[in-house]
Amino acid sequence: MPHDPAFATRLGRRGPRSWQALRLKDRIKPGVRVLFVGINPGVRSALTGHHFAGFSNRFWKLLFESGLVPEPIAFEQDDRLPEFGFGITNLIPRPSPGINDLVPSEYIEGWKTLDTKIRRYRPKVIALVGVTLYRAIEPLLAGEVDRTTRAAMKSRSIALGPQPAVIHGAQVFVLPNPSGRNANFTYAEMLAAFTALRIMLNARRQARVRADAASTVRVARATRR
Repeated sequence: MPHDPAFATRLGRRGPRSWQALRLKDRIKPGVRVLFVGINPGVRSALTGHHFAGFSNRFWKLLFESGLVPEPIAFEQDDRLPEFGFGITNLIPRPSPGINDLVPSEYIEGWKTLDTKIRRYRPKVIALVGVTLYRAIEPLLAGEVDRTTRAAMKSRSIALGPQPAVIHGAQVFVLPNPSGRNANFTYAEMLAAFTALRIMLNARRQARVRADAASTVRVARATRR
């Protein structure tokens, strides 16, 4: 792990396990286009108070290099995300060194809270950061299913990108976990997924512009009659 004196100082001042009680603030405002959702905060994110603050996490680099944001921003600037129409939250608020420390009941309770946030803010796209996160949420979206079906849903292959699921009108889009510990995807594959999200957003924007233009023409023609 890279040496960070300030981080080490905060850790020492709080105590070796004090981060467990810390919680991150959501960065969401009305009018959000894309709501990024992580599984839960890591220890460094909890201690710094910012999302995706892990030393090896490439989330912020990917946002810029994919063209989703027009300028580089770092984890300390996560409160700027709403400027670009983005929001960020976590399924489970409790920080942990890894997802193996989480328990099934936390996923269920986390989903209930996330569902409420989606209904409140009405984003156009829910960008789930991590295939594992989508695996956890998909059976909850399906409602009551038998044990065999639920097991099959959790084990099936999931492609990155847009998914069939729609939550309160929001398209579900799966991104790779940008952690440096994620050996399932190369950086190029991660960048391609983030870029695909940007392309999809641009296509939606252009479609709205065309629809608005067509509507304006129809109204003008009707007025002349």
